[in-house]
Amino acid sequence: MPTLLLDDGTIKVNLDEIVAELAPLGIHLKHYDPGTSLLFPHFLEQDVLNDADKHQITELHNGVFECLLQENGYLWSDLLNLHPGSANLQNLIATYSRYHHHTAPEALYVLAGEMIFGFVKPDGDQVQLLIQSQDYIHIPAGVEHWCSPTALLHFKAVRYFTTVEGWVPNYTGTQMSDSLNKRH
Repeated sequence: MPTLLLDDGTIKVNLDEIVAELAPLGIHLKHYDPGTSLLFPHFLEQDVLNDADKHQITELHNGVFECLLQENGYLWSDLLNLHPGSANLQNLIATYSRYHHHTAPEALYVLAGEMIFGFVKPDGDQVQLLIQSQDYIHIPAGVEHWCSPTALLHFKAVRYFTTVEGWVPNYTGTQMSDSLNKRH
């Protein structure tokens, strides 16, 4: 289940309250348990997955989330698999851990592990959102945010794309709030 840290130090764990806090940004956040993890528990525990394993997991979730695919116009998807031995881990962290936005929506369904997102609200306050297994997030195009795996450096998620080029970050230069930076 997701957890939200507000700029004033308040922590919210109630999904409805978190959804209400993120609503001004147009972010959709849901917690789904389609039971698919029962079909491949060994994949979720493995650090390294081959292309066939990734394809099998992605196709299974595309079937389960077909309504989301059609509703949001997703064209393609893939499996993001981060672990301490990932060849491009430090590059991914450096690329996405600064405030940026995309010209296309960013959407993913977490299979295992956890990820932190930071957002700038319309009033300028910043919040941090921890998402975990079975959380689905859809961030509209243009929403200023950053993301990073937690210190566990373990994260598997199906990513959904509406453009061929995927999510290209457009950096904004916004600095992380001092109050949140002390907690990160």
